[in-house]
Amino acid sequence: MKKQLIALMITIIAAVILIVVSCIVFTADLITLSNIEKMMVIVGVSATMIVVPSVLFVIISLRGFTRKNKTIQSQKELISALSNNTDDVFAIIDGKTNAVSYISPNVEQLLGISESTVRGNFSEFDKLARSGEEKSLSDTLEALDINEQTEWDFEHIHPITSEPCWFHITALCREIRGERKYYLVFSNRTDEYKLKQELEYAVNMARTSNQSKSVFLANVSHDIRTPMNAVIGFATLALANPEDTEKVRDYLSKILSSCNNLLSIINDIFDMSRIESGKIHLEETEANISDIFYGIKTIISEQINAKQLELHIDLSDVIDENIYCDKTRLTQVLLNLLSFSMKSTQAGGSISVRVSQKTEFPEGKGVYEIRVKDMGTGMSRELANRLFEPFESADGVSGTGLEMTISKNIIEMMGGTIEVISEKGKGTEYVIMLALQLQEKDAELAKIKELEGLKALVVDHDSKTCDNVTKILGQVGISAEWTMYGKEAVMLAKKSAEANEEYQVYIIDRQLPDMNGIDVTKQIRALGDKAPIIILTAYDWSNSEAEAKEAGVSEFCSKPLLLKDLRNSLLNALGHSENEPNKLKGKRLLLVEDNELNLEIAFELLKSSGFELDTAENGQVAVEKIAQSNSGDYDAVLMDIQMPVMDGYEATKKIRALENDELSKIPIVAMTANAFDEDKKTALESGMNGFIVKPIIMDEVVRVLEGVLE
Repeated sequence: MKKQLIALMITIIAAVILIVVSCIVFTADLITLSNIEKMMVIVGVSATMIVVPSVLFVIISLRGFTRKNKTIQSQKELISALSNNTDDVFAIIDGKTNAVSYISPNVEQLLGISESTVRGNFSEFDKLARSGEEKSLSDTLEALDINEQTEWDFEHIHPITSEPCWFHITALCREIRGERKYYLVFSNRTDEYKLKQELEYAVNMARTSNQSKSVFLANVSHDIRTPMNAVIGFATLALANPEDTEKVRDYLSKILSSCNNLLSIINDIFDMSRIESGKIHLEETEANISDIFYGIKTIISEQINAKQLELHIDLSDVIDENIYCDKTRLTQVLLNLLSFSMKSTQAGGSISVRVSQKTEFPEGKGVYEIRVKDMGTGMSRELANRLFEPFESADGVSGTGLEMTISKNIIEMMGGTIEVISEKGKGTEYVIMLALQLQEKDAELAKIKELEGLKALVVDHDSKTCDNVTKILGQVGISAEWTMYGKEAVMLAKKSAEANEEYQVYIIDRQLPDMNGIDVTKQIRALGDKAPIIILTAYDWSNSEAEAKEAGVSEFCSKPLLLKDLRNSLLNALGHSENEPNKLKGKRLLLVEDNELNLEIAFELLKSSGFELDTAENGQVAVEKIAQSNSGDYDAVLMDIQMPVMDGYEATKKIRALENDELSKIPIVAMTANAFDEDKKTALESGMNGFIVKPIIMDEVVRVLEGVLE
């Protein structure tokens, strides 16, 4: 700019000189030059004095403009480079027209709107910048004083990616050559905001986890102390009343029930630990669906009766009963669900279990739906959604809060799904879907020749039970009719006798709408009908057994009725027994146990079950006794693991290394409190044939010994 001013001054000076020279030329007495020549001199001098400065002025001006354009271009390139490599969008707005005079080219990348759309279009920019705020952008900017700035945050949904973004806007007002300009910077804070959200979530989760664990510890403390209180209390009462056999028996029964409850709590805690560490695994073996539910009914029947509940189990829609699954784990899941239902259902309510097999299923598999439904208190949708989370429990239902989490994990490990459907005050339904491998050839139901071709009458107050029992009877070769009323049953019995088409068996519910089962039995017997009569009941029948037998009742059968129950009751009522003799009676076992109390308990339990026993206090003694024995002296060894002198693993290895083949191959079963899967794996790897977990349950001992002694 200075150079341009200098060139202009030179031009003015040259013009002044030109005027002076012209005056001198025209006024001087220059005789030697003609007027034409004088004019030529003046023109030449003028041209020289004007053109040269002008050219100089133009050259200097052009060079200045070129440098200025280069500077402006460099600045634009710099701003563009900066904006493209930052998470900020820059904008300049004219204070008079509100036109967007500049927007950085990264606006499309960060905000999802093209540069051409925003530039000059304040209305679009206003929508973008205020992002739904009540106060418009123009009002916000106009409220600013010169050199004042304001800041705010806004959330923006990127129109291209549909992802939420968070920006921080800084607006500054400046005055340039008397005109207001607004400078805006959109700073992308998405990563910071997400990090903040994650941190807040982590803090909330930690706080919730701590609260849940505190509740869990309180629940566990309560649930452990409750059965322990019962154990100690009833044991004290038993010692105080040794002469009252009936009381002592009752006390011992309650002690056993409390101990089983305590063991269940301990198992839940260990199961959750193993699930979280990934150490739990499934053992799929041959299983039968009816047998699984028969076992479940046997386990919970006492609790069902104690709470005066009705339990219905319907397997009538199951076609393929023989499957492969982890029977123990599936039983555990179903017991957990039934336990929740029993705790939330008041006396007089009912719980139903319905198992159905779907028609569409993968080749070689059966798809089974298991529904456990109760008439309990129900739960809110919010709680239902959280029920499978660790340490959660339904309202008013005591427990560790691990049962449902464990159940969900087991079902998912089996490749199935589990969901809960509930409404406050209207009960709860648990729905399990499982695709289970079918056994290659589904074993045919063993139809008993003594039962084939018989005709039966089923009498029950519930039509579903009638239909279910009728289907079960059909499976063993018995045709059946049914009614829901006692009077109608007596009438049908009379008509069938008159038509010489007598019923060969009656199955009658204990409680009917119009009369009870014993009264129906009396009236049928009054007709001279001597056919076996089986009474169905959901409750303990011991108090009325004598009266029922006197009335002519042949057998009792507990509800819910399953095929195994009905077969046994029918065979007993008809004078046939399907009970197998005890194959293990008289088998000689070597019991290896270092703890005197455990030894005494195991010895008496095994002895009462018909086994002959010898004992060893540690592994070394066990090895010596086996090595010095003759073939056939011992049928099997029950081996503890943790013992002094020599543990069970080492003892097993030494027995397997004996030179006498018959002695070295003796069946050895671990009987230990080391209950984890890895313990079982180690036992089998050391040469053992089976595995029993303490505290011992005789049914499990018998099952394992039957397996290794076959």
